[in-house]
Amino acid sequence: MTTAIEVRGLTKGYAGTTVVRDISFAVKCGEIFGIIGPNGAGKTTTVECIEGLRRPDAGQVSVLGLDPVRDRDALRERLGVQLQDTELPERLRVGEALRLYSSFYAAPADWRALMERLGLSGKEKSPFGKLSGGQRQRLSIALALVGRPEVVVLDELTTGLDPQARRDTWALIEDVRDRGTTIVLVTHFMEEAERLCDRIAVIGSGRLVALDTPAALAAGAGTATGPQPRFARPGPASLEDAFVALTSRPEDEQSTGARERSNVR
Repeated sequence: MTTAIEVRGLTKGYAGTTVVRDISFAVKCGEIFGIIGPNGAGKTTTVECIEGLRRPDAGQVSVLGLDPVRDRDALRERLGVQLQDTELPERLRVGEALRLYSSFYAAPADWRALMERLGLSGKEKSPFGKLSGGQRQRLSIALALVGRPEVVVLDELTTGLDPQARRDTWALIEDVRDRGTTIVLVTHFMEEAERLCDRIAVIGSGRLVALDTPAALAAGAGTATGPQPRFARPGPASLEDAFVALTSRPEDEQSTGARERSNVR
């Protein structure tokens, strides 16, 4: 299998409002695939359909050859998920949570080693309710990885982490990828996307507006004509410049740009 995730014509709406429109892309096995876009663009809805938490209104989603909704039980041990907001019982201790999640899998990772790698050493007996925001975030990453998933979805991976913890987490994710895990990363941090991602899908107004490598997206922004984004930095164009340019276009221009620049295979 060379393709881990296949999304074709994904459309999803709520209360009569369509929030994801005809999105298609494929994620290759072993790559870190980024999804970026403004707040409300449809990123979380897209990954929730990949995770099987939402049923698409139209289109198809396949993860490791399985339907995330129909084949949820078969996919559970192969797919790890770190949600944007993870809530656990206030009195549940860190070690208890990791032991519990480990028990769900036939061959889990060493959760104590994960604790150490994610900067949670000494927190084994700390209740969830006493953890800081950054510690809760690190615990949610550990819970997503403890089952040794073949595919892991990370939604806002390093929100709430200090710069050193962020870089340590990036190193861990690169190590996880090097061991063969496919990673889907939803992020607002352009530096994070540029550092980690092999390819990036840019979503704007519920549509796929571009799909390419970070370098190619930045190069495209550098050769773009017309008005430049306000407060653009001097020097070579960056992924952030590309993000602003691509997601600031009117919706009809975004759709045209997606057809021209997407390299979905």
